[in-house]
Amino acid sequence: MTRQASISRQTNETQIDVSLQLDGTGNADLNTGIGFFDHMLEQIARHGLFDLNIQCRGDLHVDCHHSVEDCGIALGQAMAQALGDKRGISRYGHSYVPLDEALSRVVIDFSGRPGLHFHAHFSRDKIGDVDSETFFEFFQGFANHAGATIHIDNLRGINNHHIIETIFKAFGRALRMACSLDERASGQMPSTKGCL
Repeated sequence: MTRQASISRQTNETQIDVSLQLDGTGNADLNTGIGFFDHMLEQIARHGLFDLNIQCRGDLHVDCHHSVEDCGIALGQAMAQALGDKRGISRYGHSYVPLDEALSRVVIDFSGRPGLHFHAHFSRDKIGDVDSETFFEFFQGFANHAGATIHIDNLRGINNHHIIETIFKAFGRALRMACSLDERASGQMPSTKGCL
C-alpha cells in the first residue's frame, strides 16, 4: 500500500508544491519563504514521522496570510490523497505536548466532516515573522481539505513561541496516531456507516 501524495496548487497569490509520505522517517524539505513557518512545519514532519516536502512561492510583499493558508490547504489535499479511502487507519488521534510552561492538546478525527475548534490566544501580533492570527487559517485550510475534525486547545502558556510550537508538535503526533494502520482492523473501514 502506497501512502503518499503529490499536490501542486497554483493561484494568483501562491504557487505551492507538496509531497507527503505518511510512512516516512520525519525528513523535511521546506521552503515557504517564511522562516518561522518552516520551523513549525518541520515539527509536523518530525513528530508525525512523515516525509514532507513543501515549496511555496507566495505574495510575501503583501503579507504572509496567503502563503500560510494555502500551505494548509495543499497539505490537507495531500493528506486526503495519501489516506485514500481510509480503510484500516486508526482514524482518531490525540496528543498532549508540553514545552516548558506551555501545554497544548490536539485531537483529530478523519471523519470526512471538516471542522476546526481552535482555542489559543497570543499576546503578540507576530510570532517570528508570522502574523499570529494566520495560524488559525493554516489549520482551517487543512481541516477543510483533509476532511478532518480538529480540536486544538492551548491549556496553558506564557511564551508565544512555546505556545504555537506545542500546538504544531501535538498536531504532528496526533496526525501520526490517526493515520497509523491498525493491523487488527484488517483493512476494515473505521466507521459503522461503511464509509468516511
